[in-house]
Amino acid sequence: MKYLFLFSTLFLFLTHLEAQNKKTYQITRTDKPPTIDGVLNETMWQNLQVATDFIQFRPDVGNTLPKEKRTEVKMSYDDNAIYIAAYLYDIPTDIMRQFTQRDNFGQSDFFGIIFNPNNDAQNNTEFFVFSSGTQADAVESPNNGEDFGWNAVWDSAVQIVDDGWVVEIKIPYRALRFTQQENPVWGIQFHRHFRQTRAQYSWNPIDVTKGNFGLYNANLEGLKNITPPTRLSFYPYASALVNSFEGETETDFAAGLDVKYGITENITLDATLIPDFSQAGFDNIRLNLGPFEQQFSERRQFFTEGLDLFSKGNLFYTRRIGGGPSGDPEIDDDEEILNYPEKVQLLNAVKVSGRTKNGLGIGFFNAITEKTNVNIEKSEIVNENTPSEETIKSSRQETIEPLANYNIMVLDQQFNKNSSVTLINTNVTRDGDFRDANVTGLLLDLANKKNTYSVYGEVKMSTFNDVEDKENGYSSRVSFGKNSGKLRFWLGHRFADENYDINDLGILFRNNYSNYNFNINYRIFEPTKSFNNLFVGTWFNYNQLATPNTYTGANMGANFRATTKKLHTFGINANWNIGKQYDYFEPRNGFDSYFLTDNYAQTNLWISSNYNNFFALNANIGYGRFFDDVRDNFNNYWYGITPRFKFNDKFLLVLGYSYDDYTADRGYINDQAVEDEIIFGQRELIETVVSISGSYNFNPFNALTLSFRNYLSRVTYDDQVYNLQDDGTLLVSDTNTKYTIGSDSDFNPDANFNTWNLDFSYTWQFAPGSQLTALYRNQIFNFTNDSQESYFKSLNNLFDQEKQNTFSLRLVYFIDYNDLKKVFRNKSSS
Repeated sequence: MKYLFLFSTLFLFLTHLEAQNKKTYQITRTDKPPTIDGVLNETMWQNLQVATDFIQFRPDVGNTLPKEKRTEVKMSYDDNAIYIAAYLYDIPTDIMRQFTQRDNFGQSDFFGIIFNPNNDAQNNTEFFVFSSGTQADAVESPNNGEDFGWNAVWDSAVQIVDDGWVVEIKIPYRALRFTQQENPVWGIQFHRHFRQTRAQYSWNPIDVTKGNFGLYNANLEGLKNITPPTRLSFYPYASALVNSFEGETETDFAAGLDVKYGITENITLDATLIPDFSQAGFDNIRLNLGPFEQQFSERRQFFTEGLDLFSKGNLFYTRRIGGGPSGDPEIDDDEEILNYPEKVQLLNAVKVSGRTKNGLGIGFFNAITEKTNVNIEKSEIVNENTPSEETIKSSRQETIEPLANYNIMVLDQQFNKNSSVTLINTNVTRDGDFRDANVTGLLLDLANKKNTYSVYGEVKMSTFNDVEDKENGYSSRVSFGKNSGKLRFWLGHRFADENYDINDLGILFRNNYSNYNFNINYRIFEPTKSFNNLFVGTWFNYNQLATPNTYTGANMGANFRATTKKLHTFGINANWNIGKQYDYFEPRNGFDSYFLTDNYAQTNLWISSNYNNFFALNANIGYGRFFDDVRDNFNNYWYGITPRFKFNDKFLLVLGYSYDDYTADRGYINDQAVEDEIIFGQRELIETVVSISGSYNFNPFNALTLSFRNYLSRVTYDDQVYNLQDDGTLLVSDTNTKYTIGSDSDFNPDANFNTWNLDFSYTWQFAPGSQLTALYRNQIFNFTNDSQESYFKSLNNLFDQEKQNTFSLRLVYFIDYNDLKKVFRNKSSS
């Protein structure tokens, strides 16, 4: 804590406050709402204040728009919604548009409106409309950035006209969280983006050298006698699925309900009852030879939206819920496990979250997963070696995951317009004798109002209980930096003891560390003769074990990236592990042993051309090696190429190919240990990934999408294996080869790991918030020891395997309580 005190003192010394002049929009009430069609012919749009004179903030700063490209915005409101009309003057041939699905900006001009009902500069609600008519929305805060997983239901329409394009928007009050006040002053900002030049303009000027854009919101005044509505909406769904695999066809039908309810004006409950995630995207699985689990991105909608509070402190890894079972059954030699489940069924989940007018964020999350058993079959031979010999089979069940309850509680107090202090607790309670876990964190994020200097600190404690043991672990982090201007820096320290463990509901790859880090970078905010933007940075890390206080390694690196005037972006980065590195994780025996490496360096060069063109290209190439006498034959090189074809405003096709080759790599061999020796092998690892993604959008509401990935990993070990020595070096084994280690004489660590995943879907948004999706999925998997087969030979063998074919249909319908109430009121009055 002494570091936190010193950093805080330095921070307070450097902090100073400065008021900012803000524009104000005086909104006017209307008695007759407009028809949202993009045609501004209603009389209500007359005689309203016009927000114009937008100011550029990227790539140049401070420019104004010429008359033929000016922006004019008007606003009005009634008891139900806020209405926005934007006339975006432009030359029609300069307007870029690409039809995409929701929240996908593509290559389109867009107009954005940002609301902050609390006017606290930290909790923005953003709505974007593209020139194609597609919508995007997000919640935004300085700590979490923009969360486009959040989705609201609102109306918009776009018209392309002779002198530009017109946007008309209706934002219902149900899409905003606000308290009832007599004369509220909200934060407001308008944003316009010209895709052709990447030029960005805002109504209230933005100082990009001081990162928090919320500080630069204008004021919205004049909202009188508006009442937060009853925020209650339902998303009933129904789905049907047909699955064919290994000659068997299964069908399934499911129905359920998602609910959103405003408990108070600012606190919302989200619940999913009998959830269905059958159409969630496939995971990019890889062959994992390392000591850490593979981390996957979240693809289930309930777990991708509204998680800003629950992500505080990085204690929540959503894939833990409904993931693999936590238990391993104990079986005898004559038993085998039948159909070990990959996932645990989620029964229901609830989120309660929001923020009061005084900046107090409140969050509660709960999910329950069902008890999961596995079938174990026993084969017993009776009357062995006699004419009446027979095998009698019996079966039993064992619980590998009990009924489990997952909880998160968060209190987050914001202050100073960009600072916060947070208390968060996560816990997992499992029925019976299974492990329970609890983690508590206290976080401080302190910045001055100009967002020029910041201090961050956190302390965390983890506890787990099982039948035999209970352990507490501790972690801390403190950092101080300058996060404004062209020249920026950060320095910090991270600590975790060897008992710190958050992996029941979070994800942590390493513990038992005490690491120091420093980085410094330089960037430009206004174009030069050659570049629109430029960034160069360097960093240094010094790493130790926490217990004992032992040096484990140091590394430094540099990074450069820039965008040219023609909107091509390129960069180069390099990393050097300085001298000897002591890896205590690769041996996988706690912290009793380490694997020694020496002077590894790598570099990578990449380019990304202008996506506005018919043809664009992403490509990278890299090389790494050890600079020592022991592993001078190690080489690692990789490259990737991703061409993009934008055939027209509706059809986009992206191809991908990557290749990664490790020659003379050394690593631990698959849990094999002989007479207490830790066995390593030398191997060649080749990874190849082929991918295709494509979309054809008929309009903003109808789309065909294709997603394909073929991943192949081939690992060939040398016949000779090594024993890990006490000093971290490897010694050639005198008694074993890769075929004789372990209890299985047929053991072979070579691998040919091949996966094939294809998704083809049609999506139709037939009403606001309502959607029909048809999905075809094709999956194939193959694993052999034929590691030296070519790519095409491996592909042929993959096609010889059983294919899993799935077709599913899912319908979701949006129902708003206030609309239902109006319907019944009209019926009763008639």
